[in-house]
Order: sequence, then C-alpha cells, then structure tokens
Amino acid sequence: MRSDSPRRTRSWHRLATAAATAALLLTGCASTGGGTATAGATHAFQQVEQSPGATITVWVDSTRLPAAKLFQKEHPDVPVDIVTYDGDANGASTFQTKISLFDKAGSGWPDVVFDENTTDLGWASTGKTPFAAPLDDGIVPKSVLDQFAPGALTPCTNGSVYCLRNDIGQNVLWYNKTLLDKFGYQVPTTWEQYQALGAQVAKEHPGYTVGAVGDSFASYIYFWGAQCPANTLTGTAFSSDTGSPKCVQMAKLLDTMIANGSVTKDAVLTGTKYATTYGGAKTLMLLGPSWFGQYILNAALKVPAGQIAAAPPLKWAADTTATTGDVGGGTWFVSSHSKNLKAASAFVQFETTSPDVQADAPTYPAYVPSAKLWLANPANTKYFATDVAPAFTAAAGEVWPGWSASGLVNQQNIWSTTVMPAVLQGKTIESQLGAWQTEARNLAPTVGYTVTK
Repeated sequence: MRSDSPRRTRSWHRLATAAATAALLLTGCASTGGGTATAGATHAFQQVEQSPGATITVWVDSTRLPAAKLFQKEHPDVPVDIVTYDGDANGASTFQTKISLFDKAGSGWPDVVFDENTTDLGWASTGKTPFAAPLDDGIVPKSVLDQFAPGALTPCTNGSVYCLRNDIGQNVLWYNKTLLDKFGYQVPTTWEQYQALGAQVAKEHPGYTVGAVGDSFASYIYFWGAQCPANTLTGTAFSSDTGSPKCVQMAKLLDTMIANGSVTKDAVLTGTKYATTYGGAKTLMLLGPSWFGQYILNAALKVPAGQIAAAPPLKWAADTTATTGDVGGGTWFVSSHSKNLKAASAFVQFETTSPDVQADAPTYPAYVPSAKLWLANPANTKYFATDVAPAFTAAAGEVWPGWSASGLVNQQNIWSTTVMPAVLQGKTIESQLGAWQTEARNLAPTVGYTVTK
C-alpha cells in the first residue's frame, strides 16, 4: 500500500530527457555558500562548511533501494553511501530516535532520509538546530518546487519547505462500474447524492457496501474531505473544532449510512472481516486514496480487471468546488548538517522528479510532470474500466489545506482509540465528536502546541 508498496520494474518509459534532467540537477540545484532562510522560515539557516566531493549518506527503505542505486548508476561521479532502514513505516519512529542520538553525539547524521511519516516535519524542522534543511533556501530551485501538485508540499512546510513529497494518496471515489451499470445507478458527485445512493443500495441490494469507517485513517477520508476543522495547525497554534457545521454534517451522514447498512464499521485494511463479508463481489463503492485501486481492490479484494473505475472527490451540494483528503505519501529530507548539499539536493530531486524513477513508481507521484508520465504508463492504468487520469488529476489539486497532515496530534490514533470503540458498541459518530475534540486538544500541549480552540 501507499509508498511502501512493492516496486514494479518496467522499462517502457526510458525517455531521452532523463539524461538531460539528471545533468541539470547536478549543475544548478543548490548554492554552496552560507544562506539565510526565506521570509517566514522558523529558523535562520547557516550551511556548514561545504565539501563538494564529500560522500553523501542516504537512508532509504527497501522499496526506494532500486531508485537509490539507479542514482548511483547514472551519477558515478557522486559518492553515495546507501543505508536501508524501515522508512518509519507502520508507526515506527526510527528516524527521530536515531537523529536524537546523533544530535547528542554531535555527528553521524545522514545527508538524505526517506520517510513515510509526514508528522516527522514537526520535530525535524524545529529545535535549536533543526535536522531538516530549508529546501527553498537555495537548495532546491523554486522552478522545481512550483511543479509539485497543489498542496502536496503542505506536509513539508513549516515557514520554509523542509522536504519533498515522493508520492501522494489523494482520495477519490472508487466504484465497481460493472455493478453500478447492472443496478442502473449513477455515480454520485455530491455527499448528499452519495447518502441517497447508499439508502437506495440498502433497500434494493442489501449486503453491498459503498464505504467503510473502521480504518484508522477514516477521518482523513471523510472528515478531511468534508472540510471538518478537526486538525488545524498554524505554526505551533493548534485548534480542533469538531462541533463545526461540516463536521456535524459528515457525522450525521455517516451515522445514517451505518444505520441502514450501506457503510460498514469494518476496517478494509486490518483483519479479515471486511474481505470475508464483502470482498470484491459486494464492494459497490469505496472512498479512499489513489493507491486503493491497485493495492486493495485489485491485489487484496481480487476484483477482476475491467470493473473498477475512479470518480473525482465529492463535494457538498452547497459548495462550488470539491475538496478531498490525503492518505499516505512519502517524503525526502535533506540534512542541515550535510557537507555536500549540492549532491544531496541532486539526489532528492532525482528521486522525486526523474522519469526513470517516477513514471513506473508504485504510487501516484507528487511531482506534476512525473504524474503525467505515470498516468501515461499503461502498466499503471490498464487494470481499470475507464481512464482514471481525470479523477486522479482533479483530486491531486483538491486536497483541502485546512487539515494539517504534518501535525503531531495523531488523528489516526484518536479515531481508532476514541471514536471507533464507541461506534462499535452502537454509539453514533456524532455522539463522539466532543470526545474526539477533547482528546485532540488534550494531546496538543504534550507535543508543544498551544491550543487556540
């Protein structure tokens, strides 16, 4: 799933521009003099004394290892030491733990780190000497930063841009086109239509599902997409207002659909209950990230090729535009301690923008030119019933900025330990909005935030 999905090896996309792109990365990517942070940055950044020929140490997970080795192959003049680690996947905190040890020792820091945990921005960009270097301070050109999908770098931004997104998991509406056509249903475009369709399914085709709320990231799908301000962070000022109208509206919608059976309390990713009860045969719809199609509906639920399609994010009927949430997506950090920022910058740009890496990446690239190549690669899209490009592209630009993906208040944990246990006992989501808000506000000061609401 997401960034940790197995890499698929392909060669169709070997583009003539790759070599030119690679050369540009090394010739024009970073300044070598001491720089100061851009306006709004949390800390003034002074580069350590640079040594252009110094070896850069890069930490990658096993999925990123082939791409890291590809950089070595295409840049034999750049000394690179590759170290594999867990990538902070599945809630690990290896990255922060090891950097803390290096901080105490005063040495040992890697130059580049791949990280699956977007909340690491909080500690990596703060402190007396933050680990992360501000990439928009002459390290990565603005022309490159500007070509990431709208909002893609928000989880990397704390005054300055401290990391580059490898991929994104923008939420779309997945649906089984074969079943939808068979039942004579139309694809909903609003939350209200989605709720109405759920009621129709519950009445006419009981046992089929159009959604699930049991996964830890369910709030990222429904409440983030609905513009619920449950997780707002500005600097260190945190607010959580789950009593706001759109939070209540989404809670009521889900409670109604849970009650009629069209939305299940089960988790799609954990345990076997969802697969046993619904599997691919009775999953009419699922709201979820762009990687759901290949890694859940195809690989896990075994829906045959040619049945699954994707629709753009839903919107409230009263709104003019749709918004969505984001589940997943890795990041690349460059160390502020690096003695070879030019090479470190070239490496992270190669990993996030090179056609040789991103066009056949396992998940949707955050870099727009790479995303276009990814969508043009038949291996990424041939499974689906219709062209997923319009839905993926629209959703990539509609991730709502009012939800802080980089915040240290763990919303997935709150959903799993506060909201869902009560829902599984028969209580409504609406009845748990207050407990959710209280838990979030109580956690905020423990991670250094000031609660404003």
